[in-house]
Order: sequence, then C-alpha cells, then structure tokens
Amino acid sequence: MSEGVDLIRERARTLPEEPGVYVFRGEDGEVLYVGKAKALRRRVGSYARPDRGLERRTAELVLRVREVDVTVTATETEALLLEQTLVKQHRPPFNVRLRDDKSYPMIVVTEGEAYPRVMFTRRGNRSKGRLFGPYPSARKVRDTLDILGRVFPYRPCEGPTPGRRSGSPCLDLHIGRCLAPCVGRVSEEEYGRLIDDVVRFLEGDTRTITRQLEAEMRTAAADQRYEDAARARNRLAAVRMLDEQQLVDRADAGDGDVLGVALGDDTAVVHIWPQRGGRLAERIEFVFDNARTADADDVVEAALDERYGGGAAVPPLVIAPSGLARRAELEALLTERRGSAVELRTPMRGEWRRLRELAQRNAELALEGVRLQDDRARTRGADALEELRERLGLEGLPRRIECYDVSTLGGESQYASMAVMLDGVPRTDQYRSFGIRHGRLDDFASIGEAIDRRFTRLAAQDDDPSFGSAPDLVVIDGGKGQLNAAVAAMTRAEAPRTAVVGLAKREEEVWLPGRGRPVVLDPNAPGLLLLRQIRDEAHRFAVRQSRRDRTNQATRSALEELPGVGPARRRALLDHFGSVEALMAAAPGEIEAVPGLPAKTAHAIHAALHRIGGPAPSGARGGRRRLPEASR
Repeated sequence: MSEGVDLIRERARTLPEEPGVYVFRGEDGEVLYVGKAKALRRRVGSYARPDRGLERRTAELVLRVREVDVTVTATETEALLLEQTLVKQHRPPFNVRLRDDKSYPMIVVTEGEAYPRVMFTRRGNRSKGRLFGPYPSARKVRDTLDILGRVFPYRPCEGPTPGRRSGSPCLDLHIGRCLAPCVGRVSEEEYGRLIDDVVRFLEGDTRTITRQLEAEMRTAAADQRYEDAARARNRLAAVRMLDEQQLVDRADAGDGDVLGVALGDDTAVVHIWPQRGGRLAERIEFVFDNARTADADDVVEAALDERYGGGAAVPPLVIAPSGLARRAELEALLTERRGSAVELRTPMRGEWRRLRELAQRNAELALEGVRLQDDRARTRGADALEELRERLGLEGLPRRIECYDVSTLGGESQYASMAVMLDGVPRTDQYRSFGIRHGRLDDFASIGEAIDRRFTRLAAQDDDPSFGSAPDLVVIDGGKGQLNAAVAAMTRAEAPRTAVVGLAKREEEVWLPGRGRPVVLDPNAPGLLLLRQIRDEAHRFAVRQSRRDRTNQATRSALEELPGVGPARRRALLDHFGSVEALMAAAPGEIEAVPGLPAKTAHAIHAALHRIGGPAPSGARGGRRRLPEASR
C-alpha cells in the first residue's frame, strides 16, 4: 500500500482547505473513486493517515491509486453536483453507494419513438434519450413533470407505442393533459414540435415559451374565447413558477467556456470548464510540454485548437485570462470556426469573474499535481534504471530502452512493434512498427526480421530519430527462443555492442543470452515494473497496428469488389457516406444521391454490398501534448 499512501500524502500537502471534488485514478488512468470534500487537504490526506484503520475495501482502493486529480469549487453544493456528474459518467468501481445511480433523479425525453415520452428516470442511460438533471430530489423531478404536463400536453402513457389495449383514449384527453396521439388526434410533426418545446424549456429557453403563451392568451381574449385565454394564462403562470424554481440550478450568465491557464518551467496546464444551460459540466484539462519559452497566448491558442479542432461546438462566449496580446486574433479564429460571432472576454465582476478565478485556481492546482507526478516519475525511473544496471550486469545505465513484440490476427496482418523509453519515460513519438514480410506464422522469424531491419537502419545512419540512436538495452517480449532469434539477427546486422534480454510473460522471468537460468526480480521492484510497462506498451502498439491493417483490408476488399466502381467512385462513395458501415446501411435511393452515380450502378452496388457483407467496425484519456516548435 506504501506507493499509494505516499502519493496521496504528497498530493494532499499541495491541496487547499477549500471545498471540491477529488478523483482517484489507477495504473492506466482508470477512475477508481470520486469523492467530494468540504476541505480537500484534510479529506484527501485522511486516506494516508497512519493512525486510520482503513476498512478492507478502502485499503484496496489506496493500494491501487496512482494519480489524484482535484477540482476546487466555490461551495459544497457545487462539489456535490460535480461529483454526481463525474460518477454518472465514469461509474467508478469504488463508489459503492452510487452504483445504480439512485441518488440522481433525472428527466429523460425518449428518442427513436414516433411519439416521444417525457419521464422520470434514475438510470442515466443516454441511449434511451436526452437526459436533464440531476435534480436535488425525486420530488423536485415529479413536481417539474407535473407542471410540464400542464403546460405541454405530451402523452403520459407508458411504452413506446401510445394508447391502451382497449384502443380508447384515457381521461387525460378530456382534462387537457394529452393530445391523444393514440387515436390520431395529433400528427407526428405537430407532436414533435411540442416535444421540441419541452426540450427547449428544459435546456433553459423559457423566453420563447413565455412569448408564445402570452401571444396565445392575448389572441384568445381578443376573439372573446375566454376559456382558452384562461387556459393560456394558467399555463403561463405555471411556466413562470417552474422557471423561478429552476433558477437555483441555472446561473444567469448563459453558455460559455471558462479558461484557467498556469505556466510552469517547461509545462503548462489549461483548465477549461464548460457551462451549458447554466450548469458547470465536467472540466477539460490539457497539459502541454515543451512550454519553456511559450507565453500565455501560445498556450491558450494550443488549448483552443485541441478543444475545438476535434469537432467540439464553439460557444458564443469564451472567458480567458487577462493580458493576452493576441486577443483579437484568437477571437477571429473562434468566430471563423463557430460560423458566428464569438466573444473572448476577461470579466472583472459578476458570476463570470467568479468562474474565471475558480478555473484559474484549478489550473494552478493541476500544475502542482503535474509537477509532483513528474518528480515521482523521475525518482522511480532513476531507481528502476539503477536496479536494472545492477541486476542485469549492464555496463551503464540503460537510458534508452527498446522493446519488441509481434502481433498477428489469424496468421494475417503480422506486425512487429518497437516501443521506446528514454530515461524511464515512454517516448510515443518514437514508437515504430514493422509489417512482417516473410509470410510465415513464425514468431522467431518475425522478431528476427524486425531486429534486423531496425539495426540495418541504424548502420545506414537513418535520419529518423527512432532509428538514429543506438539503444542501451533491447527487451524482447518472449522467452529463450525469441531472445536467441533477436541475438542472431543483431549479429547478422552487425549491431553495436548492446545488451539484450527476454521477458517471459508467465513467470515474469528475465532471460539473458547464454545463461541457463533466468534472473528473477522482485515482483514489486522498480526495475521489473519498468520492464513490464515497456513490454505492455510494445504489445499494445503491435495489436493496434494489426487491427488497423485488418480493418483497412476489410474496407478495401468490400469497396474494390463493387461492380462499376473505380478509384474515383470509391472516393465519392466514402466522401458522401463517411464510412463503409453507413454505405452498407443505405437504401438504393440514398446511394443514387451520390453525385455522378447512375441509378443502375447504385442498385448494383446495393445488391453487391449485401452479398459481400460488411467489414467489422473498428474499436484513451488524452495524453500530454507538446507545443509546436513555432510556439517556443
């Protein structure tokens, strides 16, 4: 438990005595537990107190903790709502009380039905429809639904199909609480517009509904339809009352993204806190390396590109730190990406100022956490390299370690991978893969081919940084057979003097060339943990390459067998549908809509696709980014 306890204790020292949410993560960034705290330092530190007798489940949690994230909030209520959001999204295994989401009453508007329903739910399953909430209590949800039902007469009946078995409408039709789609009193289009009004209201757009009801009331009164006017008046009063109740959950500032920026020696952290519909959503955090000479403008520009370059919607307002020199340029960039005006603002008062200061505080705390993690990683890496030097009898510290593994899918798509560690830190930019050419299902030959090609490129003084430097240690994923194949290949390639070992999976034994017995390291020793890490990285990278190749082959074969389709039409089909899966699901008429495709060819393509069958669809918490050299 010592590693988890030490990490928690060190992290707690950097935290403030303020309310917030803490997240315990495991080895691969998996969210293990989400908790809220009145005072973060005391609460997080309590997991590492030596005098605290931890129950078995909590002790197991502490044992698995490898990272602690925190988010400071202004109040305990904000911490509670943020905790609920994170638990719903990640479903951590150690949040036992909240496993079935019973603490989160919500409203769901179903999708995929001709006549959607508006219902109470606790499940939080977004596949069933659009979710709104969480609400502070089930009673609040039921009161909200009662008022919504009076204002918007959507169907209250259960099941995807409206109506009762008897076929007759229920009492809700006669009291004005339902439009009776079960007996055809309302069309799908008209009912859909009603549901759109419900969604807009739940999203916070009450002004549109209020104006509609006011106009309806005035028109009915002018036409002397006083019962209709009174009904509109009552609905208007209900809307205003419900809107007042929901003001507790909605800030008056609107939609926007709030940025906090913290600059370190060579690292920068940007904390983005979206506010949508008056609610603070889960934070987005970017950690940038290579930032030694970057200023706030460079870092903000890189963060905005990461945030919105992947397709995320740009809000009409972005709250940024003060002192940006290229504010107008960044604002123009966001406006172009959104397609309408975007304001880049630094508020000095009001709710947005409070949120800006909160985001800035969280960015600074996150930077402190990154520094702590980097310090621990450097310490662990140095200890691990020293242990490997001693136990494996190396001439010097193995600063550059390369690991090789082979993956194949059913004898096809064979790839060997090369993972790289420099000073104990993975260098993913130098990972490389080798498509195996010998065509046999032979692991020994595949390892030999990869090693031979790698050191041949080293001898040729390849400009690629992955191949231009000689490794201090080569690790082969496998036992004595794979190790001997690698040694033979290094001899053929006249590789420079390099240490090479094999790491057998079953017993985690380390094999050295020419030795009859393996070197057995302590299972929790830093050296073995480092070897496991790079071995797992090599395995993951090799499997990914094999799967990608299999998917590409399936895609190519499906399209290349289509009658009357050459390279130009293949591109047109993919540009139009976006994927082979979407093309497979298309009807002949939809295929005819592809520009330049005759109707006869479209029908032939549809028939051929359904004879061929479709390719199997293909299957990472984001890592740290490096700022481009131009920003330095």
